Formats: sequence, structure tokens, C-alpha cells
Amino acid sequence: MKAQVWTIGITLAVGAIVAGLAGVAVVYSGTFNVAADVPHSWPVLALMNTVRERSIEVRARGIQVPGLEDPQLVLKGAGQYAAMCTACHLAPGMGNSEIRPGLYPRPQNLSKVRVAPRKAFWIIKHGLKMSAMPAWGGSHDDATIWSMVAFLQKLPDMTPEQYREVVAKAPPDDDMDMGASTRPEAGSSTDAGRRGTGR
Repeated sequence: MKAQVWTIGITLAVGAIVAGLAGVAVVYSGTFNVAADVPHSWPVLALMNTVRERSIEVRARGIQVPGLEDPQLVLKGAGQYAAMCTACHLAPGMGNSEIRPGLYPRPQNLSKVRVAPRKAFWIIKHGLKMSAMPAWGGSHDDATIWSMVAFLQKLPDMTPEQYREVVAKAPPDDDMDMGASTRPEAGSSTDAGRRGTGR
């Protein structure tokens, strides 16, 4: 019995060493293609999606969601979204943007998908590794992030006209005001996104 256990132990140890060496060989050979225009293989994609979803779910579980129905909160979130998010996540009536086709994984079109508040707050605040999603918590306080979450709950039900109307009424994005040189010029892609026109 002892010999059998010893043999199994050695077999497992050798298997682990071989697997480790194979992993090192893959890393240093450059076999894995990190290009954004080449999709992941199915096993890698499935693993990454599972890791991401479980990580967000576990970390967002204890977040206390405040009241999100205040019209002023939604209005503030509209301005934030228009200034920071449309290039990747689009807006009602917006077909595409210059950057979006080159992103992998492709960001969700948030004008068509409603994200659960806890999950939306965590993602906006902390961002996502290996994606283009930044951690906005480094430059925006929790109250501002909740305003974006409040707006996201309304966004999928908006027509292009309603979106443009609410964005036109929204207060300016003062959190990102670092001087006149950072303000979008009229006709720029950011300005187009703020007006909800896009391409």
C-alpha cells in the first residue's frame, strides 16, 4: 500500500513538473499571440470569461446600492457617461466609434444592455485588467460613480432623441477638468459622443 501511494505521489509530482515546464516553454517561445486583432482560442476565452465574472461577482456582492432614482443623480451620470464612455460603450443611435472596432474583448454596447448596479459600480470604480476598461475610481469619487450607475439603469430604454436631450441638460464633467487644454473641441470625437451623434 505504501509503495502504491509513493508511486502515485511521484507520478503526480513528475506530471506537475512537466506541466510547469510546458507552460514556461509556451511563455518563452512566444507562441501565445497577444495581438488584439486575433481572438482567443475557445479554452482561453472560456477560462478568462469565467475568471472575470466570478471575480466581479464575489467582490461586488457586499456593495450597498443607494437610491438610484433621483433625477439629478441620473442627469449627472448622463454627463459623465457622454464625456467618458461613449467611445467604447456607444450611445442610443450611435453606430460605432473610431476606437471600438480595434478593442478586444469588444466592450458591451451599454445602450442595449442593462448591467446590475453592484456589478456596474465595481467595474467602473476598479476597471478590468487585460481590457480597455480603466479604473475611474482613481479620478472620481463614489458619489459620481453611483451617478453613472444610476444613468446606466435608464440608458437601454432611451431613444437617441431622449439621450441627446438628457445629455444637453447634464452638468459639465468637472471631475475631469484639468484645464482648458483638456476640453474637447467642437466637432471632435469626444464632442460628437457627448452630443450622442457618433458615426
